[in-house]
Amino acid sequence: MEQLNVTVGAVTRDLPTVRVGSTGRVPLVEFIGDPEFTNAVAAEMVALIPAGTDMLLSVVTNALPLVHELSDRSGVPYVVVRKKRRTYMQEPLIVDVPSMTMGVAETLWLDGPHAARLKGKRVTIVQDVIASGGTAQALARLTERAGGTVNGFLAAFKQGETSLPLHYLRELPKTI
Repeated sequence: MEQLNVTVGAVTRDLPTVRVGSTGRVPLVEFIGDPEFTNAVAAEMVALIPAGTDMLLSVVTNALPLVHELSDRSGVPYVVVRKKRRTYMQEPLIVDVPSMTMGVAETLWLDGPHAARLKGKRVTIVQDVIASGGTAQALARLTERAGGTVNGFLAAFKQGETSLPLHYLRELPKTI
């Protein structure tokens, strides 16, 4: 299996590459289960949080440990969006997004009480990797529907081309 070597701070990881549809092989970034790497990335990313940010917003799964560490370091609270509806959700905001990485459309769910926390807030959208920006744009739509304002887009890694005004740590190759 091909790998891509990435160093952030004093931490180096060999990212495995995985085949994604007809795109080819792409590096796989994993924060879940890797606190050393997550902490190194968060330590460098905290300086990239746009000034005036009141709230961070991310998607549950791989970016969750990262946004948690960013919140812990910066003192900026966070809200997460889920990829599946939960039975306890109250009046969720819902948005569909095509996922270039996954190759299938996904539905994002923002629980009503969590959406209320975004109202009147300047929100920075945080992701592990942004490729085309489709998921980030869906998160921006949820932010606006909840009454918040998008203050910026932040990612650990940029992979490919996006028109978003993105702050990121490192650029990964689009394919390997």
